[in-house]
Amino acid sequence: MERFLVSRSGPLHGEVEAAGSKNACLPLLAAGLLVDGTARFTRVPRLRDVATLAELLTALGCAVSRDAEAGVLAVATPEAGPTDAPYEIVRRMRASVCVLGPLLARRGLARVPLPGGCVFGPRPVDLHVRGMEALGAEVRLEHGVLHAQAPPGGLRGARVDLAGPRGPTVLGTANVLMAAVLARGETEIRGAAREPEVVALARWLRACGARVEGEGGDVLRVQGVAGLRAAPCAMPPDRIETGTLLLAAALTRGRVRVRGAAPDELGALLARLEADGCRVVRDRDGVALDARDAAPRGGEVVTAPHPGFPTDLQAQWTAYATRSEGETWVRDPIYPERFQHAAELVRLGADLELAPGAVRVRGPARLTGAPVLASDLRASAALVLAGLVAEGTTVVRRIYHLDRGYEALERKLGRLGARVLRTVDDQAP
Repeated sequence: MERFLVSRSGPLHGEVEAAGSKNACLPLLAAGLLVDGTARFTRVPRLRDVATLAELLTALGCAVSRDAEAGVLAVATPEAGPTDAPYEIVRRMRASVCVLGPLLARRGLARVPLPGGCVFGPRPVDLHVRGMEALGAEVRLEHGVLHAQAPPGGLRGARVDLAGPRGPTVLGTANVLMAAVLARGETEIRGAAREPEVVALARWLRACGARVEGEGGDVLRVQGVAGLRAAPCAMPPDRIETGTLLLAAALTRGRVRVRGAAPDELGALLARLEADGCRVVRDRDGVALDARDAAPRGGEVVTAPHPGFPTDLQAQWTAYATRSEGETWVRDPIYPERFQHAAELVRLGADLELAPGAVRVRGPARLTGAPVLASDLRASAALVLAGLVAEGTTVVRRIYHLDRGYEALERKLGRLGARVLRTVDDQAP
C-alpha cells in the first residue's frame, strides 16, 4: 500500500495538461458492449477504475487491448457471450453497474452484483432498475445480485422518468440511454442528467448510428435501431481534475493554466473563484487561473446537478475554505453523507463544524501537518490540497482511493512546484 507525503509548498505556477475524463470514460467504455466491430478509444486516463472496467469487459467476453502509455484502449465485443458480471470485480467500483443496460440490450440478460466503490452513504440503484423495467425488462434482486431479463423480442421503447429525490442520476441516465438505443420503438427519458459526461456518451452513440437527441437537456429522445457500428472516440477532458488543480492554485495563491480543459463545464466553480478575486482566463485550449491577488471571504456553496457546483468538488472546496476569511457553509444535498474528510481536516487544524448535509468552516485556519486517512476519492484530493498549505508534512494514507480517479496527481502537482512524494506505507495493515 502507498501513501503521499505532502509538504508545505509555495504558490503553484506553470501549465499542465488535463487528463481524459474518468466520469465520461467509464460509461463510454461500457457502451463498447453495444457495438459491432472494434471500438477504439483515445485519451483514456491511466486510472485504477479504468483498469477495473477493462477487466470487467474482458470477463464479459470482450477482447480488450490497451496501450496505457499512449492513452489508447480498444474493445471488440461479440454479440453472444457471458452475461454475469463477477462480484470480485464489481465490488471495487460503483460505476460497474453501467454494464447493466448494454448487456440487457445486446444479450437480453444481465446479472450484476450491487456495486462497491467509495463509501459515503447510500447511493441506491433503484432508478437504474426503474428504467430497465420501463423498457420491459424483468428485474429482481437476489442475494445482492441484480437479475435482469429482456422480454421476448427485446427491450421496448417507453417513457422513462428518472427524477429522484437528490436530483438526476448521471449513471442511471447513461444506463437507460445505452439500453434504449437498441430497444424497439421510441424512448423518452425524462429527468435526464445534463452533465457533460452524458452529452459525450450520447454523441458517441450517435456517431455509431444511434438516433439520440436532446443531450444537455433534461429530456432525451431515443429512436431504437437494430444495431450499432463502432466509431472512434476521444475522451473529453476531466472537469473534476481540472477543478482540483485550479483549487490547488487558488489555495496556494498561485498562477496555473490547465491545457486542453473545457472551462464551459466549470462555470459554477470559476464564478466562485472570480468572486474571491481570482483572475480567470478561458480560451478554446484551456483555462488559466491567477490567484496572486485573491482575497477569499467565505460565503456559501451548495452542490447541485450540472450546471451547478459539482458534488465531486465539494471536498476540495472545503479544503480551500479553511484559508478563507470568515465563515463558509458548504452544503451537499446530493450526497449529504459525503463529509468524512471533515474530521481529517480538523486533524490538520481546520475549524469545522458538521451539520446535517453540511459543514461550517471558520477561517483562515493555521494548518499543520499530521497523519490523515483518505475515506474516498475526492476526500483524498481535499487532504492533498490542505497539505500543500499546512506547516510541516502531511501523511495521506489510503491513496488507492485517489488513484481510482486521478492520473498521477502527484506528478502534475510536482510540475507546478508542489512537494508531493509517493512512498510505500510501512504502517499499512
